Amino acid sequence: MPEEKKDGKKQEQPGRGLYDWAQALVCSVLAAVVLFAFGARVVGVSGGSMRETLQNGDLLLVVNRALCGEFERGDVVIAAKAEFESGEPIVKRIIATGGETVDIDFDSGVVYVDGQALEEPYIREATYLSEGTEFPFTVPEGCVFLMGDNRNGSRDSRAPELGAVDERCLIGRAVFLLLPGETEGLRMREWSRVGTL
Repeated sequence: MPEEKKDGKKQEQPGRGLYDWAQALVCSVLAAVVLFAFGARVVGVSGGSMRETLQNGDLLLVVNRALCGEFERGDVVIAAKAEFESGEPIVKRIIATGGETVDIDFDSGVVYVDGQALEEPYIREATYLSEGTEFPFTVPEGCVFLMGDNRNGSRDSRAPELGAVDERCLIGRAVFLLLPGETEGLRMREWSRVGTL
């Protein structure tokens, strides 16, 4: 127990500050491990299917599926389906959810959901490439329809191998760009892109 000085103040034991510092460090490390094991993870973007929103090499903070609530149209998500891309995680945008009908006019490049043309300021170019899925396509309940923002350079739910993705195949929702990858052709990072998606 700390000794009392004559003026009534407690004298700290030698090494007490070091012990408190070590305890705080251990608690911080454990909290980070628990957060990244159960709450969130860092995922790297590979490829150009989400250009210009995301670049090859970007690092994203992804909130795990159990904590992100309902998935909605427009969410950028990480998915993994054994039958597609050897089960490797992919980064795509949710275009439609269960019960909604997707149709694509490949001549004009416009995507429709339930008869309404989507406003898509995030896409690199209009959607002219079909990958084999028959449209109109109604998304089964409990599933989502995914597309990359680089529509003509993305393999996504238009490909029958992926098709509608069961929500249980979604790893989580990307919420924050932690570290930008090198911009194609410039060999430099655009730090201004860091932030929420």
